[in-house]
Amino acid sequence: MKVLYFARIRQIVGRSSDDIQPPESVKTVSALIDYLAARDPGCAAAFADRRTLKAAVNKSHVSLDAPLGGADEVAFFPPVTGG
Repeated sequence: MKVLYFARIRQIVGRSSDDIQPPESVKTVSALIDYLAARDPGCAAAFADRRTLKAAVNKSHVSLDAPLGGADEVAFFPPVTGG
């Protein structure tokens, strides 16, 4: 699975992506966040406030409780505003 980090999250984590194979017990985006935070201090810092975290699975925006089934790519980014 490719995990992508954007904007402020990329800055905190210190890289733009990871290629990982999470354990089968990681079934939701939220569980993936827990897994990443437990194995990497940069991810732990970037994901500390989940209220400001957005995610996409296979390029579709999802909630943090969305299932990962069949996910090839998960992206994390802060809220986006524009005008």
